Amino acid sequence: MKAVVITKPGNVDELKIKNVDEPTTPDGYIKIRTKAFGLNRAETYYRAGNFGEIKEPRIPGIEAVGEIVEDNSGRFKVGQKVITAMGGLMLARDGSYAEYVIAPTTNVLVVDTKLPWEELAALPEAYLTIWGALDKSMNIKSGQILLVRGGTTTLGLAAISYAKARGLKVVASTRRDENKELLISKGADEVIVDDGDISEKVRAIFPDGVDCALDVVGIATIRDTLNAVKTFGQLCVVGVLTGPPIFENFNLMSDLPNTVQINFFSSGLFGSPQMPLSESPIQWIIEQIESKKMPSLVSKIYEFDQIKSAHQDMENNQILGKAVVKVQLT
Repeated sequence: MKAVVITKPGNVDELKIKNVDEPTTPDGYIKIRTKAFGLNRAETYYRAGNFGEIKEPRIPGIEAVGEIVEDNSGRFKVGQKVITAMGGLMLARDGSYAEYVIAPTTNVLVVDTKLPWEELAALPEAYLTIWGALDKSMNIKSGQILLVRGGTTTLGLAAISYAKARGLKVVASTRRDENKELLISKGADEVIVDDGDISEKVRAIFPDGVDCALDVVGIATIRDTLNAVKTFGQLCVVGVLTGPPIFENFNLMSDLPNTVQINFFSSGLFGSPQMPLSESPIQWIIEQIESKKMPSLVSKIYEFDQIKSAHQDMENNQILGKAVVKVQLT
């Protein structure tokens, strides 16, 4: 099969399309014929060596959509449409930048949809992360006010669309005034231009603060985002765009507003007993997108042999929304 292979850390030239052996399917795993996969910042970080030394050839990619071709467990049927995300992809075993991928049964979910493969590929990692952050971590409810810090990121756009569909009022931030229309089109009720300090701007609109906040930017904005949250409100951090989420000299009494809760959500929980994919809202999200009640996340679609350009565009911040890659090689 054809796959994108990395043998050492480096720039986009380290992404090599090669012919490699098709993976075998161990007990407890599913083999999937990949139809498309979403692109994620984590894959550019991995390629660059930020996840540690690459000691052997490895196929990157942490999510995919496609059809089942082999299941030793008997839980699934050959030909079923499925999504998969995480479960060791890229880090513990080869990832999804390939014609075939294996995934643990716990990280495979059957879906019923007529969406094009590239539309479906935009959903797994983004919306499962938003489900974990908004529902599992913060238990959002209709009528609440949600702040999305970093609204033009893939996770930001997914959070806006999902929260709006769930009945929340959404205020989103962007660093560029020209992005306001994009955020409004995805469901934002209010848009704030982010100059690094938005808490006062948020409270000018919502004097008591927001009920909950999602910070996709990361360590550089967390203190300010906390100040936009109301008493007994919550902040969930999902982003590391500004570096590792490590606080220096963080004072719980002066830097953390009284009674405000903060947590960090990692998608590594997907498929665990705490986050079984069977409980995820992915099928509902698919139906919302099919009926046009939620907008598409897809920003750009690449062919398989354009993987270097795709990574370069991500690193150059040229993609607003989700980039996906079609896999149609055989």
